[in-house]
Amino acid sequence: MKLGWIGLGAMGNPMAFNLIKAGFALNIYNRTSSKIQNLKSLGANSFDNIKELVKNSEIIFLMLSNGESVREVLTSKNGILDSLSENKIIVDMSTISPLDSKEFYSLVKEKNCDYIDAPVSGSIGAAIAKQLIILVGGEEKAKEICKPYFEALGRATIDFGENSNGTSAKLSINMLLGVFTQAMAESITFSQKLGLDKEKVLEMISLSGMNTPLFQAKKESFSRNEFPSAFALELMSKDLGLLKQMIDNCNLNLPLSEISNETYLKAKEQGFGKEDMAAVIKTVKENNK
Repeated sequence: MKLGWIGLGAMGNPMAFNLIKAGFALNIYNRTSSKIQNLKSLGANSFDNIKELVKNSEIIFLMLSNGESVREVLTSKNGILDSLSENKIIVDMSTISPLDSKEFYSLVKEKNCDYIDAPVSGSIGAAIAKQLIILVGGEEKAKEICKPYFEALGRATIDFGENSNGTSAKLSINMLLGVFTQAMAESITFSQKLGLDKEKVLEMISLSGMNTPLFQAKKESFSRNEFPSAFALELMSKDLGLLKQMIDNCNLNLPLSEISNETYLKAKEQGFGKEDMAAVIKTVKENNK
């Protein structure tokens, strides 16, 4: 089938790269042309506008930064909805609100096309190494058609059933991601306030039952106090904001998630948004001077 890809940023570019390397022909569009040169060199067919990409593609993947960006490419003049013909599939791999996912599903179905929500668990390194976990919601036939492409992008695909369940799953796992990372930051800050050697504390965590792949991924950043972005803090803050929206919508009481939302939001406001999410430790330390 003819594939199209919209959104070639830090995550989208290596994911599109892996589809091409797996042997799939790919049409691409990105507002910033400098981000597509590596893909063009591999044979990707670049389009100057969304309308032409959609007309020339049967399955269109979206990997965009937020729900507003997805809404724009879907509903703008000469956007996806204006350009769809029957029986095409939209695969939205962006992390957005389940409420938005349901709305976008309805808009696409009105065009007699399918919409799958398929956000991913994993950051840039996992995208490059094809180690993403794809979290899928949508209609069975469309999910079955897309299975070979998901296999080219990640190490596992988990089918959560109906539309919007994939996005709900993504917020669930990112709840843990945000809370765990803040907890690590607080433990390190606490131990340093009590005069413990940071490197020995990091060694202790590594050798204990509290060791996790996440801790190992962030350990060097905590050690050096340098935070090159694998998953930007501003994106973690965005996801926790979506989570807060759903907590309120469902009338839930989840205090750890709400506290983490406040902490990451403050960290973003303090100017740490472009750094890795582990830079939340800077805010934790600021709060405890």
